Amino acid sequence: MIARKDGTRIGVYVCHCGTNISAKVDVAEVVQFARGLPAVALAKESKFTCSDPGQQEIVDDIRATDLDRVVVAACSPRMHEATFQRCIASAGLNPYFLAMTNIREQVAWVHQDGQVATQKAKDLVAAAVRRVRLHAALYSRKMPITPAAMIIGGGVAGIQAALDVADAGYQVYLVEREPTIGGRMAQLNKTFPTLDCST
Repeated sequence: MIARKDGTRIGVYVCHCGTNISAKVDVAEVVQFARGLPAVALAKESKFTCSDPGQQEIVDDIRATDLDRVVVAACSPRMHEATFQRCIASAGLNPYFLAMTNIREQVAWVHQDGQVATQKAKDLVAAAVRRVRLHAALYSRKMPITPAAMIIGGGVAGIQAALDVADAGYQVYLVEREPTIGGRMAQLNKTFPTLDCST
């Protein structure tokens, strides 16, 4: 197994996502490439990495092979980053020792040429591995907040925003630089299409 001098051990998981990724990307080739990257101790492919068995495999690997960083090459982090953060946290890793790279939307779904897609997937995986080596442990904490909002601008939009926030039960501070509120609307005599008075 390959490990960095400082002991960093990275696990890389490349997802087929059914055929969403594997229809264009040679997943096995990307996995083989990942195995040769610095600090990568383990690289695997999975049909559905986000599934319960896929997540359990990551947890088992972290515990069995002492991984301290994880890279998941799959779909959008917007969809599953929190899923994998919870997964690695359940294995005892800091949830921020995860790097996701999107090889579904940014690779498989936008490239027609399989060789181009596979090379791009390799590049993204290599970048994620380099990035995750630099991650530092982060911790969530609770901070006291003032349940209030300041709305800048007392035009029509600002007034409406202030009313909406106040209706939600929060203290509102409406700040306007002019001596009166109403913005441009207050300067109009009549409004289209009814020609009603604007004030």
